[in-house]
Amino acid sequence: MPREVGAPAKLRDVAHHAGVSMGTVSHVLNHPDKVSERTRERVLASISELGFVRDANASSLAAGRSRSIGLVVIDLANSMFVDVALGAQNVARNARRNLLLAGSQDDFTLQGENVDFFDEARVAGLLLAPLQDSAAQIRKVRSRGCPVVLINYDADSADVCSVIVDNEQAGYLAANHLMEQGCRRIMFVSGDDDSLQPVQHRRAGVRRALRERGTDVRFEEVRMPDLTERSGAEVGRRVAARGPGTRPDGVIGVTDTLAAGFIEGMVGSGIDVPNDIAVMGCDHNTAAASTPVTLTTIAMRGQRLGEEAMTLLLDEISGGGEHHLHQRIVVEPELIARGSTSRALSPSA
Repeated sequence: MPREVGAPAKLRDVAHHAGVSMGTVSHVLNHPDKVSERTRERVLASISELGFVRDANASSLAAGRSRSIGLVVIDLANSMFVDVALGAQNVARNARRNLLLAGSQDDFTLQGENVDFFDEARVAGLLLAPLQDSAAQIRKVRSRGCPVVLINYDADSADVCSVIVDNEQAGYLAANHLMEQGCRRIMFVSGDDDSLQPVQHRRAGVRRALRERGTDVRFEEVRMPDLTERSGAEVGRRVAARGPGTRPDGVIGVTDTLAAGFIEGMVGSGIDVPNDIAVMGCDHNTAAASTPVTLTTIAMRGQRLGEEAMTLLLDEISGGGEHHLHQRIVVEPELIARGSTSRALSPSA
């Protein structure tokens, strides 16, 4: 049947124009190594002349799953997750896969909707970077044949791959760094939602470092309703209003946004950072607000997380899940010392 004038070209139109079968056109699009160079060039010329665009949705339905990979992160405003996406995309491109990205704006319900959307789009696999237990969402998509790899969340399960940064070590490095700068009154500013695993683990790392130090370090924790710069600034103003002898001399924000807000509140109240109070963040979020002094933080190595996670997912996809060995890869964080903790203090004995 001839194509109607103005109608989009279909696969059969390309086959007719190139004088080949529809199966040959499909091979050119999906398995070019199976077609001779001369035939491939003829088909590609017909595709170009007819303006043919492949219907990815139809291809997905026919094949069961598409060649696309979904990535759902909890917060695209955090540059760590942008780094995760870059790392995942680099590996996906080398495997001739497409990466589709969705951010959940710190909303667990929206995260579930994003997961469902990608599953309905028949992605070949899903990378999921949550902050809290997402087992029910994972079970649902895996039951329909979509493999899942977790990023920056330790599921404590042997039936799913995960690539995590050692968040406890991040807290440990932060507390030790402040003590090495001579700080002996340390405050940890965090959130009050105990379901957020990275926050739990960073808190545990801070406490472990303090236990190892002994009894000459005072510790206090302030929990805020959220992890925003506004909350950090509020704590900063509260601390500035206290007497000099009752203030901490070192502060760890569980996120860079909290730490940046804290510095804003302190400096606005006339407190010198770092000489009066040293301040550091804990997730190397370059999207956090700029501060009067550069912010010491802990690099979470997001690009490495994305690369490792995508490699695991592609292995599970290619193995059909039957021969795939689930793995748990741990990436070590790294201290980045900057101006907000550089002080002329020597550690006390």
